[in-house]
Amino acid sequence: MKSAADAKKLLNRSILIKEVIELRFHWRKYHTPYLKTSFKFNVTAFGSSLTIPQQVERIERFSFLPYDGDIDLKNPDVVFSLYEDYNDFPNQGLPVPDAPIRLFWGPFVAESSRALIQQYDLKKRGYLGTTSMDAELSLIMSNVALARPGSLVLDPFVGTGSFLVTSSHFGAYTIGSDIDGRQIRGKGNGKSIESNAKQYSLEDRILGTVVCDIAHHPWRDCELWDAIVCDPPYGVRAGAKKIAVNPKAPPKTSIYNRDGGYKLPQCVPYELDDVMADLISFAAKFLVPGGRLVYWLPTLTDSYSPKDVPRHKRLRLLDNCEQSFNKWARRMIIMEKLKADEPDLDLDALLIEIEKGMQTKVALDEKDMKVQGDGLVTLIDNPAHAGFRKGYFKE
Repeated sequence: MKSAADAKKLLNRSILIKEVIELRFHWRKYHTPYLKTSFKFNVTAFGSSLTIPQQVERIERFSFLPYDGDIDLKNPDVVFSLYEDYNDFPNQGLPVPDAPIRLFWGPFVAESSRALIQQYDLKKRGYLGTTSMDAELSLIMSNVALARPGSLVLDPFVGTGSFLVTSSHFGAYTIGSDIDGRQIRGKGNGKSIESNAKQYSLEDRILGTVVCDIAHHPWRDCELWDAIVCDPPYGVRAGAKKIAVNPKAPPKTSIYNRDGGYKLPQCVPYELDDVMADLISFAAKFLVPGGRLVYWLPTLTDSYSPKDVPRHKRLRLLDNCEQSFNKWARRMIIMEKLKADEPDLDLDALLIEIEKGMQTKVALDEKDMKVQGDGLVTLIDNPAHAGFRKGYFKE
C-alpha cells in the first residue's frame, strides 16, 4: 500500500485482516542495535500466547532505543507494535518452539473491522434458526460480493436473514426470498427478520422478503441485482423444495380452501444439483454486468473435483475457497457476470479457471462440456454435490 490513508480505506472493509502496521524492521531474531526503547508498546504472538510478565520482558528489551518521548499508555501520539510469529506448529501436532520464527516491529497504523464479528455475533442476535450463517462468514461473503451504498442485493434462500444484515451493514439495499414462509414470518414472540433489522437499526436498508423459490419468482425480467449472496439448503438440516405438482398428492380442483382462503401451492423436493443449476442460470440472467454471485457449494471431500462447480458462459469464476469439515466440505464460490462487450466464455477459458484449483493439468474435451440453451455449462455428469445428503449421512 502506498500510504497509511490507503491502508485505512482497506481496513474499513476488511474482516480477515487483524490490523496494519508501518513496517520499519523485520528480523529473524532480536538484533543488538534495537534492544532499547521507551514508549507504549503492543506485543502480540501468533501461534502461541504470552503472559503479561513475558510481554513486559519483550518491551524491556527495547528500553534503550533513542526515543525521548514520554510513555503514555492511555493516549499516546504513536503506538509501536511487536509481533512474534511462532508459525502453525500446534495445528500440525508439533510443539510450540521456544523462540519465535520471525519478528515484526513498527508504528501502528489502524485496526481492521474485525470488531464487526462481535457486533453481529449470533449469540447476541434476537432471531436465529438452525441454518443461520455465523457473523464472520456472513461479513466476508457480503464483502466479496461488493455490497456497498446504493447497491441492490438478493438472498434467494434467506432463512433468518443473516446475509441481509451484513450486506445492509455495508450500505446495500437488501431483499430476501425463501420457499419456507415460516422462517420469513418468524416466531410468535415477535422475533423475525424485521426484529433483527430493528436490532441493528437497518430498517431503511432491509427492504423486505418474498415467499417464492428461485425457479418461480416475481422479479422483473431484467438485469436487476448488483449481487446475489446465499447459502442454498444442503438437505442436512433443511431440505430444499420448489413449487411443482406433486404426483403423489390428489389434484387440486380449486384455488380455495373450504373456509374460503387460498390454497398454498404444492411443493416437491428440490435436488441439490438442480438447485445449483437454477441458481447459476438465475444469476446469469438477473445480475447486472459486473454483478457478483457468492454462494456455498457443499461437497464430499474424497469425490470432489473442480469440474463439479457448475458454470455459465456469462459468469466468470473469481474464486473457489474451501472450508473443510474433514470428510465433507463446503466451498465459497465467487462468480462475476461478464460485461456486455465481453465474449462468452469458451472451453479454453473454462479450462484455465479449472486448473487454477488443481495442481496438475486437466484433460477436458469439447464433448465434456454440456451447454444448455440459457448458457449453463456442466462439465461432469455426476458432481460430488449430487446426492450430497445421502453421502453425508453415509459418512
